[in-house]
Amino acid sequence: MTKQTYAWTEEILSPLGEEAVIIQCGDQLSDAVQRRVMSVCALLEKSTLPAIIEWVPSYTSVTVFYDPFISPYPELCRILLQQLNQMKESVQDNKPRTVTIPVCYGGEWGPDLDYVASEHGLTPEDVIAIHTSGDYLVHMIGFAPGFPYLGGLSEQIATPRRATPRLRVEAGTVGIGGKQTGIYPVDTPGGWQCIGRTPLRLFRPDENIPSLLAAGDRVRFEQITMQDYLALKRKEGER
Repeated sequence: MTKQTYAWTEEILSPLGEEAVIIQCGDQLSDAVQRRVMSVCALLEKSTLPAIIEWVPSYTSVTVFYDPFISPYPELCRILLQQLNQMKESVQDNKPRTVTIPVCYGGEWGPDLDYVASEHGLTPEDVIAIHTSGDYLVHMIGFAPGFPYLGGLSEQIATPRRATPRLRVEAGTVGIGGKQTGIYPVDTPGGWQCIGRTPLRLFRPDENIPSLLAAGDRVRFEQITMQDYLALKRKEGER
């Protein structure tokens, strides 16, 4: 296990309204900042501060919601800084959890695959090969329940969002939005370039942990046939 230190100062904490404080963990997307965010979340998970209600991780920060009647903002910040400066960021020797997502690319389930390919002078098969060769990091869950924002998309297929969002993108759709890729967990409007669909349910409200993915996970995509998709979809429906 490797230990890393980081200088936590008062400038790293800032108020968000009267009942939340933002803990800034960095100013750019990187594995180091992601580890810092996860370390802060682990610290808060173990914290016994009665004022803390919940916390929400993002790309480079963690927002902590608290009860100001139990701990006013100055007091909460003082305690948080003490705990943060005692914290050691741990990088485990074992690899983080890796989840393989099967995807049926193109056709009616990936209507923008040809567009993405043409924008980069590639064939649809090239786009699929590049997309499935990536090693993606889940930076955060947001936008919709269970929606993973995945970093690590190759510049070769990075494509801006659509000029006009679709009114309905079906659950399981895999998309590209700029330099990121992601998966729509529920039917929702969306403007990402849709290149395929997975039969897996990313949001499972009937389970104790409703989101299939969590911040810090690694994701790999695997191409499957339509027949595989339909078979896996039936299995998911039987759960």
